[in-house]
Amino acid sequence: MLTTVRDLGAAVRHRRRAARLTQAMLARRAGVSRQWLSGFESGKNPAVELGKALDVLTALDLALELVSAPPTETGAVVDPFAGFFAGRQ
Repeated sequence: MLTTVRDLGAAVRHRRRAARLTQAMLARRAGVSRQWLSGFESGKNPAVELGKALDVLTALDLALELVSAPPTETGAVVDPFAGFFAGRQ
């Protein structure tokens, strides 16, 4: 299960390489810059634009499926974005 933008970026990189695509090739297909794609794959930009991320997934013939997160041992659901937006306006 992917719970962070970094996880999603790594999965995209794995799929891109399996498809034998360069970053430039995938970026062109998805309509994003190679620099943006590089940052996404490496997890350097945890606040990536959802629309662009979905464009990249579509270009790789991938789709997102939302599922309930498994509960923690205490029964609380873990928020993977907890604290991520703290201090952002």
